[in-house]
Amino acid sequence: MLSAYKVLVLDDHAFQCAHLKDMLEEAGFSHVDTLQSAGDALRGIRDHGYNLVVMDVNMPVMDGAQFIHELARQGLNPMLAIVTGCSRRMANSISLMAKEKGLAVVGAFVKPVSPEQMDRLAAGLLRKRSADPPSAPHPDADHASSLIDRQSLESALRDGSIRAWFQPKKSLSSGNIVGAEALVRWQHRELGLMMPSSFLKALRDYGLDHELLIRMLEDGLKAYRIWRGQGHRIPISINLPASLLDRPQLPDELYYMVTNSGLPAEDVTFELLEDDMAVGAGQYYMGTSRLRLKGFGLSQDDFGKGYSTMYSLISTPFTELKIDRAFVCGAAKDEVRAAALVSSVQLGRQLGLQVTAEGVETMQDLQFVRQIGCDYAQGYLISAALDASAFGRLLADEPNPYFPPCTPPH
Repeated sequence: MLSAYKVLVLDDHAFQCAHLKDMLEEAGFSHVDTLQSAGDALRGIRDHGYNLVVMDVNMPVMDGAQFIHELARQGLNPMLAIVTGCSRRMANSISLMAKEKGLAVVGAFVKPVSPEQMDRLAAGLLRKRSADPPSAPHPDADHASSLIDRQSLESALRDGSIRAWFQPKKSLSSGNIVGAEALVRWQHRELGLMMPSSFLKALRDYGLDHELLIRMLEDGLKAYRIWRGQGHRIPISINLPASLLDRPQLPDELYYMVTNSGLPAEDVTFELLEDDMAVGAGQYYMGTSRLRLKGFGLSQDDFGKGYSTMYSLISTPFTELKIDRAFVCGAAKDEVRAAALVSSVQLGRQLGLQVTAEGVETMQDLQFVRQIGCDYAQGYLISAALDASAFGRLLADEPNPYFPPCTPPH
């Protein structure tokens, strides 16, 4: 599988290039090239289509931050592994910059890099490749964007081409699946299976957030009833943009849908997405309070990023705190992330909230979040998002060997 990856090592020191190349080849990558200039690397990525770039940050002429900016500006999107001789905070900062510009970061390492780290990088790519759904065809960008107009989005929402897939949430004490988060996917007639990064911005720009919310809830209710028929009670979570709380009747609409389907409101949690806080404070607090009064769970999603402030956490009637993957992924080996993660977990537990760690991708991170007292975990280590049928099969296959029953930490 690793033979399919074309890898470029970018470092201005020839020895470091050769050292990284040797370790990558030992880890199983068979096609590894090296370059010592960021400008040459940009041309190489355009001409040869590298899948992964293992890049130094501190380079002359064009440093790592400028290089990433140029990748994004030129529409080049290889996966990145960040390497730096600077601090861990620098590695984290550069990684976050790359992610905010739409690039996938699969690792961040502080020199000296070890063979074990390259082995983990390789294992993570293999795990991600096996967890991801089959890739769609690769039309050119202009063709793809021309097909994502308002009419096609509305049609896909109506006919179910845009639908919910479900990522399991595991209890860290029992090892059981205790919830399912509905995540949007589009089974496009021409482009194949599309991930949300391909169309979600367009959907929001067209003002179709409400239509998407209803689609996700309908699919979630249907899946819940299917799993219930198989003998499983699996609560569902639905993402809710905070801007929709500007609709005074939204809690009533959602409550009617849920209760009319025969589900208890307590088995539905709405995860607040605060990437758009255009809603007025009064409407926000009215909406969140009414959702809780009707019995729904209420989750602070992506805690630690965006608008998820401490004040919001203590002034909104949340039942769950979901810690953003940026603080979870790699925390077991990153003292800076670990400190932020431990503080967030302690805060959530002191406020009486259920605490979920998102983005758990390695056994080390799994063991760490369990050790520090998280209640639940989500991430690729457990499972990628699945359609309702595949999720049902996953339920039938429990228990998961990654999650032996254990006694919760005291």
